[in-house]
Amino acid sequence: MQGQLSRFNIVALVLGFSFLYLPIVLLVIYSFNESRLVTVWGGFSTRWYSSLFSNRLLLDAAWVTARVAFVSATVATVLGTLAALALTRYTRFRGRFLFSGMVFAPLVMPEVITGLSLLLLFVAIGLDRGFLTIVLAHITFSMCFVAVVVQSRLISFDRSLEEAAMDLGATPFRTFIHVTLPVIMPAVVSGWMLAFTLSLDDLVIASFASGPGATTLPMRIYSQVRLGVTPEINAVCTLLIAVVTVGVLAAAIVNKRRDIQRQRDEQVAQRG
Repeated sequence: MQGQLSRFNIVALVLGFSFLYLPIVLLVIYSFNESRLVTVWGGFSTRWYSSLFSNRLLLDAAWVTARVAFVSATVATVLGTLAALALTRYTRFRGRFLFSGMVFAPLVMPEVITGLSLLLLFVAIGLDRGFLTIVLAHITFSMCFVAVVVQSRLISFDRSLEEAAMDLGATPFRTFIHVTLPVIMPAVVSGWMLAFTLSLDDLVIASFASGPGATTLPMRIYSQVRLGVTPEINAVCTLLIAVVTVGVLAAAIVNKRRDIQRQRDEQVAQRG
């Protein structure tokens, strides 16, 4: 019975991972296809990567996307961290339930509703749609993800460290900078990377908030795919996958080394 169950689990895992990652693997493979037909293998070639780097429209869209993702992720990380601090440290203030609901509402709100609401807001205040409106829109929906990640770390944070620092004369601001922030930094970095990735991937909200001269890469890809998938699209998607993969691996390595260093410090402290 145990062996049958194990085989079932293995088959389920293989099928599940195949369903999730086989399309991505095929996309990467066909990005090196010599043929212009994306479903017909014509031999190994990197010609479409060379063609991609001479495609001005895609390069401009990629540059806009990178700038939007960096700015929005940075601002969302700051705001999300502050929101997490408020929800964790101040549990009894007037309007806390409303504040919590407003912070986490984008998590459950359909993207179409969020995008349409932001569009109506920008039109009502007379703000021309462009780079700024996309950044504001991405900050709105990614801040809640940062708040969730940071709040989960703050819940398990040992507040006696802060109390000890303030007993020694540190101000609340210095305590946060020198004690709290270094401890929660892995969560802050994870929140930033999550917000950055969500911004890179967003299509729906950016479609509502964008304007002339501010077309993101997902929007450009979608507009070209509607006319037919080209090998250049496979190439640019492969590069996006590579960027996200490298970022995730780098974060995992940094966190692993930090955990090892912390364990070594604890062992040295115990021996001392």
